[in-house]
Amino acid sequence: MGWLPAQGRLAAGLLVNLAASICIVFLNKWLYVRLGFPNLSLTLVHFAITWLGLYLCQALGAFSPKSLQPAQVLPLALSFCGFVVFTNLSLQSNTIGTYQLAKAMTTPVIVVIQSVAYGKTFPLRIKLTLVPITLGVFLNSYYDVKFNVLGIAFATLGVLVTSLYQVWVGAKQHELQVNSMQLLYYQAPMSSAMLLFIIPFFEPVFGEGGIFGPWTLSAVIMVLLSGIIAFMVNLSIYWIIGNTSPVTYNMFGHFKFCITLLGGCLLFKDPLSVNQGLGILCTLFGILAYTHFKLSEQESSKSKLVQRP
Repeated sequence: MGWLPAQGRLAAGLLVNLAASICIVFLNKWLYVRLGFPNLSLTLVHFAITWLGLYLCQALGAFSPKSLQPAQVLPLALSFCGFVVFTNLSLQSNTIGTYQLAKAMTTPVIVVIQSVAYGKTFPLRIKLTLVPITLGVFLNSYYDVKFNVLGIAFATLGVLVTSLYQVWVGAKQHELQVNSMQLLYYQAPMSSAMLLFIIPFFEPVFGEGGIFGPWTLSAVIMVLLSGIIAFMVNLSIYWIIGNTSPVTYNMFGHFKFCITLLGGCLLFKDPLSVNQGLGILCTLFGILAYTHFKLSEQESSKSKLVQRP
């Protein structure tokens, strides 16, 4: 029976990540739609709570901070700001279905960036999986009855900046020999400082609609809860990657993708046409195929390393 505690911890970690990942989407959407809470200000709250959470984690010995120069982290902090802000603006302006599918375009864009900027080559079968992903996103967006140009612009910018961020994070982790928590420990306060400077130019700070406006106690609690859940998402992703296989992590991600789409239809009454449904299925097929081929590629590489004398 010695395996039960380990299995229980794994199940608990997966459930925490599932609940947090789904709750953060719906809670943020509710804060934007029902309360009209300012986007940049909510992002600032998320960054501040993430940094405080990481500070507690390192104080408790969960990880050891590594000394880094601000100039080394500055590009990441800027792109971190951009990808979170534009992703949240996409969520605020689009239906949850369009928001969720737009994020799937990150994979094709990363492939393009790595091919053009870093000279990385990808097998033909990997490139072909990007066709159904892109086609599905286009079908969903084209037939979305709540389609709006501003929302698509935010989604596009979100995808571009997120893709750059993910490529840079991988490169920086390798270059600086740090893990994701050590890197985020420096990014979060720098990104918070940037937003503190930017917010007064785009959003009210005091008065109606400002971060220090006359919000009710329940609204303040929901905003703080959103920040705590955002931190839990980051922490649980780090834990899952360290304690499960790539197959588990990716398959679990697809499950969350489907649950979030379903929740958007049920909770926010997002309309879903037959053509949008086909677009979602098309994108999901492309994501599953891409994951299958990438994992097969990784397993093949491991086998070759093991077989070497």
